Amino acid sequence: MKYVFAILLMVVMTLGATRAWAAPAADTAPAVSASTAAASTTHFDVDAATNAYMAELSPQARAKSDAYFEGGYWLILWDLLVALGVAWLLLGTRLSARMRDFAERITRFRWLQTAIYAVQYILLTSLLSLPWSIYENFVREHQYGLSNQNFGQWLGEQITALVVGLILGTVALVIIYAVIRKATRTWWLWGAGVAIVFSIFVGTIAPVYIAPLFNTYKSLPASPLKGQILSMARANGIPATDVYWFDASRQSKRISANVSGMFGTTRISLNDNLMNRSTPAEIKGVLGHEMGHYVLNHVYKGLAFFSIIIVLGFAFVRWGFAWTERRWGTRWGIRGVGDVAGLPLIGALFSIFMFFMTPVNNTLTRTTEAEADAFGLNAARQPDGFARAAVQLSEYRKMRPGPIEEFVFYDHPSGWNRIHRAMIWKAEHVDDADIRQEESIAPAGAR
Repeated sequence: MKYVFAILLMVVMTLGATRAWAAPAADTAPAVSASTAAASTTHFDVDAATNAYMAELSPQARAKSDAYFEGGYWLILWDLLVALGVAWLLLGTRLSARMRDFAERITRFRWLQTAIYAVQYILLTSLLSLPWSIYENFVREHQYGLSNQNFGQWLGEQITALVVGLILGTVALVIIYAVIRKATRTWWLWGAGVAIVFSIFVGTIAPVYIAPLFNTYKSLPASPLKGQILSMARANGIPATDVYWFDASRQSKRISANVSGMFGTTRISLNDNLMNRSTPAEIKGVLGHEMGHYVLNHVYKGLAFFSIIIVLGFAFVRWGFAWTERRWGTRWGIRGVGDVAGLPLIGALFSIFMFFMTPVNNTLTRTTEAEADAFGLNAARQPDGFARAAVQLSEYRKMRPGPIEEFVFYDHPSGWNRIHRAMIWKAEHVDDADIRQEESIAPAGAR
């Protein structure tokens, strides 16, 4: 349903920015002399260690994950085409104008007219895009063995998401259109400001009020691992007093964790797939990465980056709307940018803008993810655990793309790059006592 709420697309992109930057944490390892370090790097072969981890993937498994991930490249294009098709249907048939006229017949209050139109728009676009959503998010996931849901369970979650979208989308559209009508010349700047503020609001409430609608969150039972996670959090200044786990296995087989929230809603969470499929070393490696996002204020840095993109997006919409309205506005029954009947056009223009911004958005996120990897290696000191987690992610991520392919399509470093960087870190610390203690979990070629 990524293209259903086109006016909220920038909000989604901003939330995606919360997985970003990083910098080295304080080194807690014993001091190592230059001669010792040089000796370590000479007897630990980084490339051989990386290849040892890559060799754990069978040719069949790599072919399957490559096919899944490469198919996602085409989905980016098809998502755009479906979004444009839905917009054309609403505009070209004047259905959008009739939806506006219906709202105007019910009430004379402009804000209520916008709300009535917004409800119609969200419901109708959800219905029109449902066949594509079923293929992309249900059928395809089952084809590659990544989903644990039957159709009824999946559809139930889509309905829940639709209800959330109706509430948040309607509120956002009412406010944005009020701004557009008030500031007729600078509406795109004020509209961008509203989108930014709204994204902050959603990012703040999502961990506490939205995420639990889809998964059950419970406190992780007391254990040495939980104590180590909280110790790592305290050592890095994260104000979390508990660790939560959630039942992501009800949806898929994917492993994940996060340190999410803003303004007092911060929480550390890991899913049950990570708990059940990973060793303590892998879990700590993943959580060290996630803690880096919080420690280095990734939410706020991400907001700064994507606020610029939001402003550029609204500027593009301003230009594109004026150009398009001059040519087809009368035929479509649009009375100007302040007319809610033009919402499908705004949604289509946002979709076009974000499509061409894909390499930029991916590069920003991928770069900061790489820095978070570096932070996590220093904070958790689990290079082999982190490498094994990267191998697990190969189930749905292509491990070794070409450089242009990674630049355009990857919002995370490739699996090969993550393993290679982890092994570089290990080479610099291979003689440290805690690293030697973990040697048993590494494949023979990575010891």
